[in-house]
Amino acid sequence: MRVVVQRVAKALVKVNQEVVSSIENGLLLLVGFTQGDGIEHLEYVARKVARLRIFEDDQGLMNLDIKQVNGKILSISQFTVYGDTVKSNRPSFTKALNYQEANLLYQKFNEILRRDHDLEVFPGVFGEHMDVELVNSGPVTIIIEKE
Repeated sequence: MRVVVQRVAKALVKVNQEVVSSIENGLLLLVGFTQGDGIEHLEYVARKVARLRIFEDDQGLMNLDIKQVNGKILSISQFTVYGDTVKSNRPSFTKALNYQEANLLYQKFNEILRRDHDLEVFPGVFGEHMDVELVNSGPVTIIIEKE
């Protein structure tokens, strides 16, 4: 499982030019799955996301997690985070998990963030062409991976 985490001042996702989810002050997650991912991967990454201290405290240091700043999460499924360009300039997505299994894991991941970590999670639309807009604050971008 691989998640690209971006600290955002605001972010939104559109499907067919209609906004389906939006947040201010929080995290944009680009979430991808690979073969062998299971519940332990979801729980590990959700815990890391919830505890990730990338928000600034009063001294300007990245010391606060998302709950401490009352932030929200915009979670976007994105199989392309498993694009492999080692052998070609055209990415191969053979490492990305198949549609049905990835959709189940994506839904469960968002549920774990909500239930176990009491976070507000706003999803994209799995499998749809989405337009994502964001203002990356910092910029701060972190990659969390569980193999």
